[in-house]
Amino acid sequence: MALGSPQVEQGSAIVLVERRPKGVLPEPGSQALTLALTADERTSLRGHRRSRCGRDLVLQLPRGAALQPGDQLLSDDGCWQVLVEAAPEPVMQVRSAEPLALLQAAYHLGNRHVAMELHPDRLVLLQDSVLAELLRQRQLQVDCLDAPFQPEAGAYAGVPHAHSHG
Repeated sequence: MALGSPQVEQGSAIVLVERRPKGVLPEPGSQALTLALTADERTSLRGHRRSRCGRDLVLQLPRGAALQPGDQLLSDDGCWQVLVEAAPEPVMQVRSAEPLALLQAAYHLGNRHVAMELHPDRLVLLQDSVLAELLRQRQLQVDCLDAPFQPEAGAYAGVPHAHSHG
C-alpha cells in the first residue's frame, strides 16, 4: 500500500477488477455507485478510492489507457458496478477573440507538455499562476474555475505499434 493511503479492510472494500467502456449496458442485478476522479486520478488503475457516497473501493484493473468518464467498473463478485465521472478540479479557461492567438497559445503550451482540453473557442488547462501570467501577457483572457478536466490523451495514446519486432 502506498504511503498516505487510507487503511481499508479488504473485506469491507469493493474490489473492482473489470472495465467496460462507455455505452455498455449495466450488469443485470448489480448495484450502482459513482466514482468521481480528477484527470490525474483517472490515469491510475490501482489503489484505494471512495465512491461519491463514501464506499471503500479498491481498483485492481488490468493495465491500459486512462479511465474515461462514462467507463463502468465491475466488482470481482459481479454484484457492484461503478460509473466513472470526471471530478471538478481547479482549471483555467483560456479564450481569445482571435483564433490565431488561441492556436499560438496551444502551440506554446504543447511545447511545455502542458495537458490541455481543446475546444474550438477555448483551451482548458489545470490552474498554474505562472502559465496564467504568460497567457495574459499574450493578451488572452484567462478565467479560473472548478470544472471537470478531460485533457487530450496525447499523440500516441491508444495507438498500436506500427512496426513488427522480428
